[in-house]
Amino acid sequence: MTTSAINGSAGLDVSIEGLQINFGDFTALKPTELEIRNGELFTLLGPSGCGKTTLLRCLAGFTKPSAGRVRFNGKDVSALEPWDRGIGFVFQNYALWPTKTIAANVAYGLEMRREPKDMIREKVASTLRMVELTEAAGKYPGEMSGGMQQRAALARAVVIDPPLLLFDEPLSNLDAKLRVKLRRDIRNLQKRLGLTAVYVTHDQEEALDISDRIAVMRQGEVLQVGTPREIYETPENAQVADFVGKASFLSGKAISDDRFRLTDGTEIKAKMSFQTNRDNAVAIFARPEAIALVPVDQGDLNGVISEVSYLGNLTRYLVRIGDQIVLCETRDDAVLGQEVGLRLPPLRTFDTLPDRQKSEEEV
Repeated sequence: MTTSAINGSAGLDVSIEGLQINFGDFTALKPTELEIRNGELFTLLGPSGCGKTTLLRCLAGFTKPSAGRVRFNGKDVSALEPWDRGIGFVFQNYALWPTKTIAANVAYGLEMRREPKDMIREKVASTLRMVELTEAAGKYPGEMSGGMQQRAALARAVVIDPPLLLFDEPLSNLDAKLRVKLRRDIRNLQKRLGLTAVYVTHDQEEALDISDRIAVMRQGEVLQVGTPREIYETPENAQVADFVGKASFLSGKAISDDRFRLTDGTEIKAKMSFQTNRDNAVAIFARPEAIALVPVDQGDLNGVISEVSYLGNLTRYLVRIGDQIVLCETRDDAVLGQEVGLRLPPLRTFDTLPDRQKSEEEV
């Protein structure tokens, strides 16, 4: 199959059908179904060891599936080698040739395709302008900052006009402020070129900032796929709620459609939505910034401030409710040991607590 048979436009559709990847007896990726749309930036988000990089490497052709298939624009590419897929890959460690100039690094893919020299020079120059590295064309990677090296790696990936661009934690080696700038640069470039991009990261803020859609992964499986807003505001299970952003959980049992009894007997009246049904609900969840501190006679429940952390734009409070803790982030003022009321937003219930909270309670 030729690259032209795969490519139909600037980007492409990616279909992942029953894809499973085993390494010996270890299943790194459980059977997975995903549809990645032409022109979107799709992020694989999860902790180390969840299978996200394994899945990305399978899309690239570096890892072959144990079962299932990968399709580009409907064509099965599962058996194709990486160089036959016509895609761009931006590695975590940049993977630039240290003995080649930046221009020569960017030109490498075009040279391997035996493109005309005049076209290579023109394409390299225009791509370096696009990533603002024209002045660095004659420099070597060791003479450049990490941010400049990352932009050079991005230029090398896009110079071949790939319909699909893969990113493997491309910003993890950079400082926080530079990461924010470069992730926006990557997003803007991807949209301007109309490429389909699959982006791997463990950084939740990064994923929420740049993604069209996100697949949250854990232990080799996809837990939820949705837009950043859907993932953050309406997580489908406790693991997604706990991993993406900060979360406050309280354990107990729903006793009606609008009442929840905590493990110490305290009852909360609030609007609730259920993961499955009321009888299965054993945990309530809210985002810390949606919980307000109020006088004790105005709260949905009361507690005592057990920890205060001033963070500049807000203050983080740990509020003890019986034998449980609620995390609250607000600009409201309170002091250590103060009894306060908590005004709760509409609550989401889950059928289980996240694993980390289970382990804390078991200890």
